[in-house]
Amino acid sequence: MIELSLNFFLKLFYTLIASNLLLRFIKWIFNYINKINSVNQLKGMYMLPFLGNIHQLKTKHEFLMQIRDFSYKFKDEPMWRMWLGTMPNYIFHKGEYAEILFSSSKNTQKSVQYDFLHPWLGTGLLTSHGDKWSTRRRLITPTFHFEILNDFLSVMNEQALIMTEILSSLVKNKQEINIFERLKACALDVICESAMGQNVNAQNDQLSDYVRAVARMSELVTYRFFDPLEWSDFIYSRTQRGKDYKRCLKILHEFSTKVIMERDNDLDDVDLMSKKRVAFLDLLLKAKREDSSITFNDIREEVDTFMFEGHDTTAAAASWACQLIGSHPEVQKKLHQEVDLILGESNRPLTNDDLKELKYLDLVIKETLRLFPSVPYFGRVISEDCDVGGYKVLKGETAVIVAYMIHRDEKYYPDPEKFDPDRFLPENSKDRHPYAYIPFSAGRRNCIGQRFAQMEEKVLLASILRYFEIKSVKSIDELEPVGDLILHPNNGIPIELKLRC
Repeated sequence: MIELSLNFFLKLFYTLIASNLLLRFIKWIFNYINKINSVNQLKGMYMLPFLGNIHQLKTKHEFLMQIRDFSYKFKDEPMWRMWLGTMPNYIFHKGEYAEILFSSSKNTQKSVQYDFLHPWLGTGLLTSHGDKWSTRRRLITPTFHFEILNDFLSVMNEQALIMTEILSSLVKNKQEINIFERLKACALDVICESAMGQNVNAQNDQLSDYVRAVARMSELVTYRFFDPLEWSDFIYSRTQRGKDYKRCLKILHEFSTKVIMERDNDLDDVDLMSKKRVAFLDLLLKAKREDSSITFNDIREEVDTFMFEGHDTTAAAASWACQLIGSHPEVQKKLHQEVDLILGESNRPLTNDDLKELKYLDLVIKETLRLFPSVPYFGRVISEDCDVGGYKVLKGETAVIVAYMIHRDEKYYPDPEKFDPDRFLPENSKDRHPYAYIPFSAGRRNCIGQRFAQMEEKVLLASILRYFEIKSVKSIDELEPVGDLILHPNNGIPIELKLRC
């Protein structure tokens, strides 16, 4: 009798579990169908249930062109949609409609794709949201004060000088120059010394474990972005790329932790302001002494974030500028005239006053970032249901802001593929929509390091123009721009340099 009752209750228990799971599944299916009916009011790529558009998505150069082609196809729409499996993505390709995301104080959470960066960067300024993001932003903002940025100008000048000396030797030996790789190594040296006070000598030692790990980590995160089979941590950790990721992660975290602890010990004996050169890390360690809630792990997250965001983006922007300058002789002539007028024949380092006077170079950099924004698209989680151009955008779903296409809106940029620095003259840009140009994002989550990046790009480009004439070897189409974590050329940017007399 007892055994009979036990079997009865077991059957009842399993029946209830099965019924509950079935009810949940039915509820999920019902919600999914409703979501499809709502989201698919927007135009977009033809989708299959459950798969969405994953089977149609291309990779590398072809993915960026795919986004471009669909944005042009739906150019009269406020946005369009794309499904990653059962997850809808709202693609914003017009600045005036993206305003609802930038102007709100609520849509600050990054999309799920940024989770792949968490093992490396933790929840630092790039990947955190809510109260933690606000706290980190307040902590870090003082480190980008104008006077502190001026101190880093000497680092930029020193590394730019090393770069021009290397370029001179390559020119004399008639070697092919991949300017993207040269600028990337230089920018890595700049950010390592500025962020950590550490010289990794990337320009002369590209085989160091740390330098190679930084480059490889960016590649691995990009691969994972585009391969849904690697989205599961359980699966990814068992793949070769997952094991490679873990190896690089160990190198990067051990290096930054070692530097932080050594720097912290140095500050015990030396007053911060008496140091000859202050790094971002010093300022964060000083903040830790004043606020016991800040941990060494918090500091490592921000240092790693500086490293990730602070070199590839700048190198890509400066490289595309070299390509455009080298293919537009009339622009290069005006730049040489400006550089010669301000710097003369001297070899002195650039000063802040010099950078302010390089006004045409400023226009060239802005137009380069219009055509090739370092971050071509970025994601946000929609914090509340909202109306965009007559369409309902659902809370909790992903918005993808495509800066690459916002910068090609014919309403604000006639003949958008044309390289024309004069677009950014005050008289030509005064009536432009504030969100029609977003190379450093916009709103509350705009790039905190944009002034640092702009200074560095000017120093690097002015240093090259000071000593060389640039000639582009390939067209933009031949370079195949790739929209990964940053907008970079598929196989580098080969250029020819000639020493100026």
